[in-house]
Amino acid sequence: MTIRNLDKLFAPQSVAVIGASERPARVGTVLLKNLIDGGFAGPIWPVNPKYRLLGGLPCFPTISALPAAPDLAVVSVPPEAVPQVIAELGAKGCKAAVVLTAGLGNNKTPDGRSLAQAMLDAARPHLLRVLGPNCVGQLIPGIKLNASFAHTSAEPGRLAFVSQSGALCTMVLDWARERGIGFSHFISLGDSADVDFGDVLDYLANDANTRAILLYIESVKHARKFISAARAAARTKPIVAVKSGRNARAAQAAASHTGALAGGDDVYTAALRRAGIVRVDGVEELFDAVETLAHMRKLPGERLAIITNGGGPGVMAVDKLIAYGGRLADLSPETLAALDAALPATWSHGNPVDVIGDAPAERYTAALDIVLADPNVDAVLAMYAPTAIVPPIEPAKAVVAAAAKTDKNLLACWSGGEAVQSARRAFAAANVPSYETPDAAARAFQHMIDYRRNQKNLMEIPAELPEDFIPDHAATRAVITAALSEGRSMLNEIEGKRILAAYGIPTVPTEKAETSQAAMSAARRLGFPVALKILSPDITHKSDVGGVALNLDDLAEVRAAAEGMLARVKRLKPDARIDGFTIQPMVRRARAHELIVGALTDPIFGPAIMFGQGGVGVEVIGDRAIALPPLNMHLANDLIERTKVSRLLSGYRDFPVVDRAELAQLLVRVAQLVSDHAEIKELDINPLYADDQGLVALDARMVVSPSSLHGPDHLAIRPYPTALEETIELRDGSRVLLRPIRPEDEPAHQDFLARVSPEDFRLRFFSPMRRLPHRELARFTQIDYEREMAFIATRPVSGGNGSETLGVVRAITDPDNIRAEFAVLVRSDMKGLGLGDALMRKIIAYCRQRGTAEIIGDILRENQAMRTLAAELGFQTLPVMGSDAIEVRLPLHPKPADGQRAVDGKIS
Repeated sequence: MTIRNLDKLFAPQSVAVIGASERPARVGTVLLKNLIDGGFAGPIWPVNPKYRLLGGLPCFPTISALPAAPDLAVVSVPPEAVPQVIAELGAKGCKAAVVLTAGLGNNKTPDGRSLAQAMLDAARPHLLRVLGPNCVGQLIPGIKLNASFAHTSAEPGRLAFVSQSGALCTMVLDWARERGIGFSHFISLGDSADVDFGDVLDYLANDANTRAILLYIESVKHARKFISAARAAARTKPIVAVKSGRNARAAQAAASHTGALAGGDDVYTAALRRAGIVRVDGVEELFDAVETLAHMRKLPGERLAIITNGGGPGVMAVDKLIAYGGRLADLSPETLAALDAALPATWSHGNPVDVIGDAPAERYTAALDIVLADPNVDAVLAMYAPTAIVPPIEPAKAVVAAAAKTDKNLLACWSGGEAVQSARRAFAAANVPSYETPDAAARAFQHMIDYRRNQKNLMEIPAELPEDFIPDHAATRAVITAALSEGRSMLNEIEGKRILAAYGIPTVPTEKAETSQAAMSAARRLGFPVALKILSPDITHKSDVGGVALNLDDLAEVRAAAEGMLARVKRLKPDARIDGFTIQPMVRRARAHELIVGALTDPIFGPAIMFGQGGVGVEVIGDRAIALPPLNMHLANDLIERTKVSRLLSGYRDFPVVDRAELAQLLVRVAQLVSDHAEIKELDINPLYADDQGLVALDARMVVSPSSLHGPDHLAIRPYPTALEETIELRDGSRVLLRPIRPEDEPAHQDFLARVSPEDFRLRFFSPMRRLPHRELARFTQIDYEREMAFIATRPVSGGNGSETLGVVRAITDPDNIRAEFAVLVRSDMKGLGLGDALMRKIIAYCRQRGTAEIIGDILRENQAMRTLAAELGFQTLPVMGSDAIEVRLPLHPKPADGQRAVDGKIS
């Protein structure tokens, strides 16, 4: 990931147009005209040897003839000329280019490289950044830059739009101009050969002129980079995305239920959710969503009340709300009584609150004041259907006045055409989100809920996992290695259950029997009744070929079932290899829920975890949710809650309550399993029985294949780096553990800060001591290990449970990995034991190993202890003019310069 030189791309002071022209219907002609007509204040330098003057501007014959190096070049030349043009621009000193030309990926150079790769190779020695190729260009209205061949311009605004589709860019420009929507940035990524979503998100996250970010996604190339950048940006501003191709990738043949059920689009949804992005279905919904979120207030819950002057529209809104997964608020008895006193006797006496078609503004005011005061209501939707009795603007004014008095979210839906335009203008002026239809209004509230949930997932404190859980990696590796050495991809049921047991997942004792006679012997050992299943690497779903026999009560039934099973399989699947049978005791738990837990490997985002309702009809039921590993207890519980079967797990009628914590732990362990072993491509536990007796996996199916990836490299989200844990001894002989911080450390972190003296707190934070709020503490403990690191010193609590935090050191690295800014704090009663020195050496070693060029920090001049430690560690001291602080720097590696290598085909 890198934002190097993106300032030259998105905020240039000068622009060169390579391939400028005056011939009609040429991209170079439209491009130059757009730049000139847009009013860009800096110099514009056309380059084309055929002209001396273009658009009233001097035209230069070559790039080398330009009067200076342009900040930005916009390139529209034939594909085969692009690599040479980029090389010449780099030599001139240009640092950014927009390449509009298409066809670079399909055409080759004489040495066999694609023209796209040749372009990157030409740019790399000069760190020249490339937007495109095959893009429409970009518009930055704030600086009047229209470096595109779009047919229209963009108005200034505070929304950034980033799209992979050029055709959609022009459509959205038309759509937005008609509605008066403006942009801070309007960026066409094209083929994303260099600058991609991750780079742009990193840049826009820190752009003060951008209020929200809109994405149109066709595909993501670098999953970890994308998610890491999106998670960072989503903490500061809303991100809303349209992902095209929901139905483009049909279910492919798969060796497991999970592979058949969960398509690529499901995984994209999970990835966007994990990144904090709200996903919507179309362009209009995209802008509706961002307008909703831009004016959204804190949403304490998900309960909506509806006030309407028409029963039909109110019912429509409820139908859509429920369809989108929303909740209708239950009005309190006090609220109902107050409404009875304020409204006509014919009002609806419930939610939706129908104030009747002749409702004047005063009736809306009374209903709004009463409903907004109800503690059971988290947000209110006010609706109006035009009547000849009350002008639309009058109740609209009541809504605007109510919105000014409440801290709850208040939405409006004034249905109709010209008659309600004045009301909509009033809502817009008062920043009250308004919608034309009940469907749009209900969907907007769901956007609020999705955003709230996503932000909660970014900031929540996960529950602590048992620290004594240590999976048996050796046993798992042995099973996988044995199968791969035999050329097998499908593990049999016994092998699958052996792996599950290695990760502490309860299974039914299962034995292999090669013959019917052996099956009888196994049944005698295990005890009746038993279940018998066919064992074959070529049969995925055993029940489809009659390969499962249940409730066998004696030896005769086992023999008959085995012989009949062999005959059926031979008839229905004559080419299948038969390795015998598996036999296991019957698990008779009549009130157990049949669940499915699975994993699949997505070609973009890697492993994904599935949970839902299981059993034979799992594909038909289709009740599942997807999440990306690694999981913690909070994320696992969130995965459970997103299924319909989760409502049954709380118990109903004579069905018992299922232990959610135990189920969440199982999901965490499955996620850990596929995170630890990249060879596992698909996994099914179906059915997983769940009831008040606990969990048990009745069947297990796994698909493996060789992998060149190691550690967490196959994951889209970097997991907790266990390898960085280290035990050290302090000067007093005590031992403490240095390890990366985890989200569940937040409570201990709060206690840690409470035991720091006010003076030490001031020296660290440059401000008086205060209790940090949850959001700020969560930011300290919920870190993205891909771009930030914090090590804590911890030890078990004396005479109690859990552990305590003794010190912390943190380094936040810029997206280019050039500079990391550190901060360190030791508990006041732990000073003088060498803990600060140990933490600093730990973070320095980590940054050096990661390839960071330098580590820097600010220290108050009066903080003599920290200044001494920095000097001992080799830091250089630099004064900060007009400040009470000094800056310290420690070079770790030479800073990246010309000739820096490309990583994954990207300039870094």
